[in-house]
Amino acid sequence: MINSGLDGLARRTGGVSRSVSAENPTGGKGQGGMATEGTGAVAAGPLGRGWKVSPSIEIAPGETAVLADIAGPGTIRHLWCTTAPHRAWRGTLLRAYWDGAPDPAIEVPLGDFFCNGWNSFAQVSSALVAANPYGGFNSYWPMPFRQAARLTLENLSAETVTLYYQVDYELDDVADDACYLHAQWRRSHPVPFGEVHTLLDGVTGTGQYVGTYLAWGVNSPGWWGEGELKFFLDGDGEFPTICGTGTEDYFGGAWNFDVPGQGYTSYTTPYLGLPQILRPDGLYASQQRFGMYRWHVPDPIRFTEDLRVTVQSLGIGPGHDNGLPHRYRHTSDDIASTALFYLDAPVSTGRPPVPGRLELEVD
Repeated sequence: MINSGLDGLARRTGGVSRSVSAENPTGGKGQGGMATEGTGAVAAGPLGRGWKVSPSIEIAPGETAVLADIAGPGTIRHLWCTTAPHRAWRGTLLRAYWDGAPDPAIEVPLGDFFCNGWNSFAQVSSALVAANPYGGFNSYWPMPFRQAARLTLENLSAETVTLYYQVDYELDDVADDACYLHAQWRRSHPVPFGEVHTLLDGVTGTGQYVGTYLAWGVNSPGWWGEGELKFFLDGDGEFPTICGTGTEDYFGGAWNFDVPGQGYTSYTTPYLGLPQILRPDGLYASQQRFGMYRWHVPDPIRFTEDLRVTVQSLGIGPGHDNGLPHRYRHTSDDIASTALFYLDAPVSTGRPPVPGRLELEVD
């Protein structure tokens, strides 16, 4: 059964712990560290079998590697990985398939899944995702499955990717009411002027929305984060049931993330943060870029029929005839979103098209 918070640590269950990595690709009991060939064989030299002979895998351009293929029932508890080069963070697609479904429930660029969407490292210290120096990615999202779990990584880049990884899971019964984790990635590059960026659309079924990560590239001068996050639940039409008051407000900040005398200020907390601020360098990195997350763990957004989520590309400009020193104005920013939700089916409706290499590109 799925553990309930920290209380689960003290309980006896029928679960057994297993782990898949390049050193134990099947997760079999007593089968770790058996490799005689692998990416570490030359370094291990005369040390021989059992001494880090196969710590990683290599994924050639255009290839897809199967990271884990697990028979259930069970729950994935932890993912860890790191890559060389770090440019692979936007050039690879992480996918997860539940219970033999032909389509993935999770399909997200590797870096975006771990709140590092700009091919540039940001420290993240949240309860569900941790990104540690230098590019050590960790996820603690529970991923229950009943029949099977299959994780893959596709390399869309033009160079070979070396991947170190570990998938820690527990084999045990899964509660009847347990839902499947889904994650969808979308990018508006840029948001058409006067329109909104859509995070989710056409998702039907019962579940709960649990997380947002935005990689936001600014294309206009001035403050960029006035846009409202809107959640259209269970048949909502033109207007949503849940409507925020601004982008920085949704991510738990305030007043433009701008500490007087300090400017944009990063933060990372258990459930929300602005861990990444990429400032212009006056040359080729000409635009401001940000990375923000919010995990709806204490406050999941529940739906029983359908779900749509949007964010406005809205900023502040100088006032004219409104009698104020400022006014809201449409912007056309570069917004890439990762939306995480649990659903009562292993495949969701409303899946976006698979992103291609150019759509993923950081530019």
